[in-house]
Amino acid sequence: MPDLLTTTVFGNTLRDYLVAVIIFCVVVLGLGLVKVAVLHRLNELAKRTPTDFDDFLMGLLSRHVGPVLYILLAVYLSSSMLTFPEKVQTVIRWVVIISFTIKAIQVLQALLIFMLMRWTLGQQKTSPMTAAMVRNMTVVIRMALWAGGALFILDNLGINITAFIAGLGIGGVAIALASQAILGDAFSSFAIFMDRPFEVGDFIVVGDFMGEVEHIGFKTTRIRSLGGEQLIFPNSDLTTSRIRNYKRMQERRVVFKLGIIYETPYEKVERIPHLVREIISGHETARFDRAHFASYGDFALVFEVVYYVRSADYNQYMDLQQSINLKIMRTFQEQGIEFAYPTQRAYTTHVPGHGGSPAVPD
Repeated sequence: MPDLLTTTVFGNTLRDYLVAVIIFCVVVLGLGLVKVAVLHRLNELAKRTPTDFDDFLMGLLSRHVGPVLYILLAVYLSSSMLTFPEKVQTVIRWVVIISFTIKAIQVLQALLIFMLMRWTLGQQKTSPMTAAMVRNMTVVIRMALWAGGALFILDNLGINITAFIAGLGIGGVAIALASQAILGDAFSSFAIFMDRPFEVGDFIVVGDFMGEVEHIGFKTTRIRSLGGEQLIFPNSDLTTSRIRNYKRMQERRVVFKLGIIYETPYEKVERIPHLVREIISGHETARFDRAHFASYGDFALVFEVVYYVRSADYNQYMDLQQSINLKIMRTFQEQGIEFAYPTQRAYTTHVPGHGGSPAVPD
């Protein structure tokens, strides 16, 4: 038996092959048992905890840690006990490096996307803007991970990537200079997503333009104006502009003025704030704030009125303002109060000794 174990086959003794087989079986069985024990423990935790992170870990282990990895790791460890030609050892090492790198990228990708989704859902309810931005960020995460994984594989395969990375750095600078506007808009889209000054469906005003936000992309944001046309803004313009978001308005403050003629008696002038208060307070959707005799105008006594509409809807505001205006007109007519409008009066003075027609020369 000792003589048989020392028999050499393809440069290795039978004892070496036996040890390699034992190591292979121990690694495969041991990793399988460890996986079963870990999944059992996570399953018990999942039943006792409300969080879904342990469920995510269970799914991650079930999908990405399986017999293929056990066998690859077992082959790598057991083959280290044997002597093979250099090309065979190189192939085994390459297969193990590539396989484990791909699995590591898949696990990191799933973990980062899960954390991104958890953070997004923790901020506020899911919206079209959130869903679109999560998709864009997922693409960026995957591209970065796979690019880093490719460089890691090339480096471990013995390929000199220093010059390649240096070339990428120089090319990256050139590309960044050529596309700085595009990159600025892309970073602005992330700023919009993180800060959320507006979302899809919000009615916003940017400078002289206004409309409802339809789409927020990597480079541009599209807004449907009141006239029906589509307005397209670079994201960098929006992050550097003053934006008025009417969708998030809880109440609308309304200020308007009334002008009455100077000939209005004092008693009627004194009653006007009270009359306006009664008219506005009679509407359930309005909250009266104040009404004052504000100033003496060029041709009118000016009253300033302030109230709040208990809604952000513009049509509801206009309906309410129309109703208030009509009731003010009817009340003023009933009270004999006249609205002022621009007028001019001409005064003539008779000078003694200058009456009659002027003398006409012969």
